[in-house]
Amino acid sequence: MFNLKNNLYGIITVALIIFPCLLNAAGESLIIEDVVLINGTGRQPVNGTSVLVQGERIVEIKRGKFSGSQRNNAQVIDGRRKYLLPGLMDVHVHLAGSIKVTKDGLREVELDRQKGLRALHGYLYSGVTSIYDSGNIPDHIFALREQERAGAVTSPRIFATGGIVTYPGSHGSGPGATTVDDWPEAIPQLDEHIKRQPDILKLTLEERGWGMRPLIPKLPLPLMERIIEYYNDRGIRTTAHTASEIRARQAIFAGIDALSHPVIVGPITDSFASLMGAKKIPMATTLTIGENYSRLAEHPEYLDQALYQAVLTKAEIADLKNKTRAEYQDRPWTWWMKLMTPVAQENLRKINAMGGVLALGTDQTNGPAVHREMELLAAAGIPALDVIRIATLNGAKFLGKEDELGSIEEGKFADMVLLNADPLEDINNTKKIHAVIKNGSLIDRKKLALPVNY
Repeated sequence: MFNLKNNLYGIITVALIIFPCLLNAAGESLIIEDVVLINGTGRQPVNGTSVLVQGERIVEIKRGKFSGSQRNNAQVIDGRRKYLLPGLMDVHVHLAGSIKVTKDGLREVELDRQKGLRALHGYLYSGVTSIYDSGNIPDHIFALREQERAGAVTSPRIFATGGIVTYPGSHGSGPGATTVDDWPEAIPQLDEHIKRQPDILKLTLEERGWGMRPLIPKLPLPLMERIIEYYNDRGIRTTAHTASEIRARQAIFAGIDALSHPVIVGPITDSFASLMGAKKIPMATTLTIGENYSRLAEHPEYLDQALYQAVLTKAEIADLKNKTRAEYQDRPWTWWMKLMTPVAQENLRKINAMGGVLALGTDQTNGPAVHREMELLAAAGIPALDVIRIATLNGAKFLGKEDELGSIEEGKFADMVLLNADPLEDINNTKKIHAVIKNGSLIDRKKLALPVNY
């Protein structure tokens, strides 16, 4: 007999491809009426706002209600006592489904498309309408990106690096990466990478030697400068993995367009916070990846929250609460990261206070982590209105897509999330999702192929 739960991954593939999980037809008009608008730019909320969407775009925003043919020909959502935000963004993801960790702790390529698809559904369920995959097996992530852009799968917008580019033996020089060690000898390898049309190039500038990590080779700065120039000349933005202030500074003055992590190895100087405010180089926040070790070790009950229960299977949650938790409790790395996370939080607060551009990233592969990232930013002392901008418009700036994404403004793509409670009163209210809209289409969250729907 056919067993639904035991055939989850096969079901997901069918559901994603055959059933688009949309409540309104493509091209249909949509109105969110009489809502509190928090548009993502940092402006104060506006009560009694109505937003008109036609096709993929926001075409008009006004106080009061639409009337006449505009309203009669549209699907209307009652926004009273609700709050409308831009769709959330995660600008540091490594989407699941490409790497298997063996019993010996080795990382091997093992493509599992269904696992990636379920993670994508988990993002949408959590109100995340755009992700940037910051390094993955190219065949895995680029195939999914192509299907998303063709409308063949229900998914957040996917932006991707594919394989990162780095120095032999340096951070990230594992499966899928392109390693280069000289110029101009690197050009043919870079051209092969560019053929895959990465949205952003990711480099690493990291020698480690911190947090129990051994020293490793570091990408030489002259080579880094050449690579950045080569990609920028071809219209491709760049980002860099750095962990210290000195490496972040070096990456900035080598010409990098964005930074993939905050400074976590120690407190930043006031001058670095001022530099970030002056340069406006977007920095992904990625607090969650380090904090999650001690959170699971000490407070596994967070997995009982509705969002986690919705996107993770019972077996996955049991494995996290037992096997993974025990592993984390035994790791010195867990407790080092617990000590350093507050340092990174304060570093991000200082950069935000100086006008720097922080963009929400988790360095994980699940939608609920985005909400945890917002909690940690708010706990750092960053105002909720700023946290929302960090999770929306600043993500678009990281991607170089702020003209089309990241805020609720006329002419932009209609990616939005409708909430049942005020996120400015409590950032946790971003979890109280009433509806998700991506590319002008209302997502039927009940039809997403997730454990909550079985």
